[in-house]
Amino acid sequence: MTAECHPITVLPHLAKIFREYAELRTAPADAPVRRFYPSSPFDARWQAGTTPRLQPDRNVLADALIAQNQTFGAGEATFANIARLREGARAVVTGQQVGLFGGPLLTLLKAATAIRKAQVATEAGVPTVPVFWMATEDHDLDEVNQATVLGTGSQGKNGIVTLRSTFPQHRQQPVGSLTLGPQIEPLLEQLEELLAYAPITELLRASYTPADTLGSAFGKFLAGVYREHGLIVVDASTREFHAMGAPALQYAIEHADELHAALTARTHELEAASYAAQVLVNDDSSLLFLIDEDGQRLPLKRPADADGHRAWHAGSRTYTNEDLLAILAVTPERLSPNALLRPVFQDSIFPTSAYIGGPAEIAYFAQLQPVSQAILGTATPVLPRLSATLIPAPIRSVMDQHELSLSDAMTSADELAQRLAARAMPIEGKRKIAAAGNALDTELNEVEHWMTTLDANLGKSASVAASKMRYQMNRLRRLAANWQLERETHLRKHADAMTRTIFPDGHVQERLMNGIVLLAQSIVDLPAMLVENAEQECPGHRVFDI
Repeated sequence: MTAECHPITVLPHLAKIFREYAELRTAPADAPVRRFYPSSPFDARWQAGTTPRLQPDRNVLADALIAQNQTFGAGEATFANIARLREGARAVVTGQQVGLFGGPLLTLLKAATAIRKAQVATEAGVPTVPVFWMATEDHDLDEVNQATVLGTGSQGKNGIVTLRSTFPQHRQQPVGSLTLGPQIEPLLEQLEELLAYAPITELLRASYTPADTLGSAFGKFLAGVYREHGLIVVDASTREFHAMGAPALQYAIEHADELHAALTARTHELEAASYAAQVLVNDDSSLLFLIDEDGQRLPLKRPADADGHRAWHAGSRTYTNEDLLAILAVTPERLSPNALLRPVFQDSIFPTSAYIGGPAEIAYFAQLQPVSQAILGTATPVLPRLSATLIPAPIRSVMDQHELSLSDAMTSADELAQRLAARAMPIEGKRKIAAAGNALDTELNEVEHWMTTLDANLGKSASVAASKMRYQMNRLRRLAANWQLERETHLRKHADAMTRTIFPDGHVQERLMNGIVLLAQSIVDLPAMLVENAEQECPGHRVFDI
């Protein structure tokens, strides 16, 4: 199996703070990014863990986890890990939204990293178990009701198919509770056909039944994929888990002003260091959501009145601290954390040694440190998940044929086809075009320089005219490449196949492509391979042949 290591910067659209955090191994001791995190991702001290003020009741936690993981069909390794958790083991936690049919590939990468990090800590003498926290309380249905898979060139856009399910019952309530219903059946049939009825479709059909919810189906699927690796899957939206985390929610109610001030100050610190805050903190923001009497999940806001006094608002209703504390005491599941409180809420339930995050999560962990310090008295280390592109054997064969690397294929199909065609042109033609282009550039540069010395405005006009001439030269290159593409039609097919697998619709594979596509195409034990390679030997982006 080929495994390549690329700098993390091979990926587009990464936040500056994440790029610098992911490169801390070679950063100077005074790198500005260090002050926003409790430790470096390459520092093994996270394995020992810390002791937060809020400690979970391990027996209550273990009993709840057993009940849930039984419904998910987890294997013996998972229940052995729950027993270890009851006896004092720590946890490496990760999580993700409950995307349709298992969600994007990054879901599998997160789970694999949590499993591997827990193994590493255990091998170092600190018993640790992996936990996957399903974000079932999110209410943004558009983020989870779709799955992006591969079809043929006649299906979807450029062979990329987006399957979407419908949920007529959705009214802004947490998405994890939405029942799949009979409308899931035709989608399952279409997906099975697109995956060529690969063995993984058996687990898919057993998980995504009409009677299941988005949350329970996702839990069954993930528990099945990592059945041999002891992954503990948790849906913390229930009353019992919210009761365990109630002290963190209570603190967020009673100390809302102090927490908001700390977050505002941290935003200013980030901006002063030339970083962007990942989560917007408005003047009326809070860290909480409330499920109202109609089942809708609404943000709790705290606008100031004319005298500067603040009250809690959700929808059209107003609440006092006492109102929210009464709800928390009786129906704690109606109150839930936002993105900046969720890790703290999570760490008040689990004895967390580290959280495994993606680029966006690691960026907002820089914001939430003051909240964690205030509520828990400590800040949990955050470690980057495995970042990877998986290349099936047929695609690797085509890449090798054209001598292409990962970065070559991270472009549009049209651009790659043009490049392949330019390479395939006869030597004589390539020489003539290159000679004409080089000669034109040389002469134009000299003319532009000469005319600029005569007059600055004349030089600007010359630059505009020269740009038009260079455009026409590039048009000649494209005309020649298009002629070559018409003669060698397989080049466009190869470009289409490579880009829709490696850079689908202009997105990094791990962020868009459903993991089940790669599970179906892999000729290796993909879950085991991901776990084995989820250590930090390569601090950047990995490429695996599957």
